Amino acid sequence: MNSRDNQLKAFDRLLTIMDDLRAQCPWDKKQTMETLRHLTIEETYELGDAILDNDLEEVKKELGDVLLHIVFYSKIGSETNDFDIADVCNGICEKLISRHPHIYGDVKVENEDDVKRNWENLKLKEGKKSVLEGVPNSLPALVKANRIQEKVAGIGFDWEEPNQVWEKVVEELNEFKAEVDKGNKDAMESEFGDVLFSMVNYARFLKINPENALERTNKKFSKRFQYLEEKAQAIKKPLKEMTLAEMDVFWEEAKKI
Repeated sequence: MNSRDNQLKAFDRLLTIMDDLRAQCPWDKKQTMETLRHLTIEETYELGDAILDNDLEEVKKELGDVLLHIVFYSKIGSETNDFDIADVCNGICEKLISRHPHIYGDVKVENEDDVKRNWENLKLKEGKKSVLEGVPNSLPALVKANRIQEKVAGIGFDWEEPNQVWEKVVEELNEFKAEVDKGNKDAMESEFGDVLFSMVNYARFLKINPENALERTNKKFSKRFQYLEEKAQAIKKPLKEMTLAEMDVFWEEAKKI
């Protein structure tokens, strides 16, 4: 691993390159925070994919892309005299120090849950009107549900035991089924949302990240379906002309790979 001195030199090199690009590259000159925003979101998702794939070489590359964006935004901020990379770094340093009084102060904690509760309480003392203010509106619904539940649990609004949460899941499933039987689409959607929300809550109690879990299943399904497509192509029979029984033979083969 690189020494701290080499790490700082590498970061300084990136800042210098950013200065050069902003001054000389036609594309980089034109960029604004607004034009970079969707690219930043894309890079973040690519980093997430690399992490789920446990591809550490790719993680390293994608972290570089995300870091470039942070430096890019900071460069733009410096041009309007609003902030620069030092302000960004110092800002997060101050936040981390103030949010960790058990490290930089005299507060005592017993476990991770104590740390989370202190974190949320400190945010309220800093002027936040609600613990939910820190949950971005644009988050995907599944991720947002998980973050909402983590936030409220941080100030003590939570179930006590996992079995209580499971009972809630069963209750919501029964309510959903009742609406399905009635055929009321609006009520069905509402109850289905409740089912998902309660399942996300149960996953949290089991220390399972629901977004990661669902994405693993997405990848698993895609891999198996692509195997099915390859087999269908090999026997020169379009999937739409195959029976479910025929497709299931290849599906079961894919599950064994």
